[in-house]
Amino acid sequence: MALPPPDPQFVLRGTSAAVHTLHFSCGGPEPDIPLLFSGSENGFIHVWNLKTHRVDTTLDGHGRKSVYCVETMGAKDRLLSQGRDQRICLWDLAEGRTSVTDSVFTEHVGFCRCSLLKVAQGRWLMAMAARSLEEVQILELPSKTSVCTLKPEVGAKLGMPMCLKLWQPSCGSQPVLLAGYEDGSVVLWNVSMGKALSQLICHQEPVMSFDFDSEKAKGISGSSEKVLSIWSLNEQQNLQVYKTHELVNAGISDITIRPDKKILATAGWDHRIRIFGWKKLKPLAVLDYHTASVHCVSFSDHSDPRDRLLAAGSKDQRISVWSIYAQT
Repeated sequence: MALPPPDPQFVLRGTSAAVHTLHFSCGGPEPDIPLLFSGSENGFIHVWNLKTHRVDTTLDGHGRKSVYCVETMGAKDRLLSQGRDQRICLWDLAEGRTSVTDSVFTEHVGFCRCSLLKVAQGRWLMAMAARSLEEVQILELPSKTSVCTLKPEVGAKLGMPMCLKLWQPSCGSQPVLLAGYEDGSVVLWNVSMGKALSQLICHQEPVMSFDFDSEKAKGISGSSEKVLSIWSLNEQQNLQVYKTHELVNAGISDITIRPDKKILATAGWDHRIRIFGWKKLKPLAVLDYHTASVHCVSFSDHSDPRDRLLAAGSKDQRISVWSIYAQT
């Protein structure tokens, strides 16, 4: 018999606005304090102390426009954030600082989160939706040098990029980019050549979110429909539909695979978080706590599996934090 779904381990309140993005930084050795970064619709980034369950720092760098991407760059005091003010900000949080050290003006009006890939010590590639509706721009950080612009072929009506993921197939190989588009397709791009390698239509509606498991060369995507699409990448770099999974209710705003590749979580418009086994997409739990759409889900990067957490941010202005390691 299935276990009843657990209650949240704790709930974080006080953002005063819908929560659109979450990012953990918990991998450091003691006495490093595990942190959770959240980005809200009112333009604030909150840095939550996971020992006290309180906000340690509030960052304000996006002119009160919604923040929809927050990521650390190697260390928890180097932060990147992206907002509806069409800016990507780089922050220095060392020794209690709260300053934006640099920013990139994206000129993009959508909700497409940028994607980071570390290519060397202190050097990153960043993919972001560009000013021209269908284009993706790749920059090198911290220099902000443009590497390339990825443009669909003439006549390929992909629409706006909706979600991006940069990754490196193997050590020393050229980086590639997976991009989900408004027309429901996922495209694999060769970054150094600036050309599309493969395209697959996964949904009838825009791809709202996806995640990709580079070890298994398998990805999963969701849209406003009632279907999760699972797809794979073969040796010839061709994307293929692997299988689909019908959901009870329509609308997925975020999908994330746990770092150990055992389970995944989805954020639903139906206020629920769903947990699946990644191998066979077996439904494991439905976490029912929020009273409005769940916008984002994130797994923690604790080094000890027993400490690992799942956080979900919602339109109801709350962040629920769950311990589902024991159950799975």
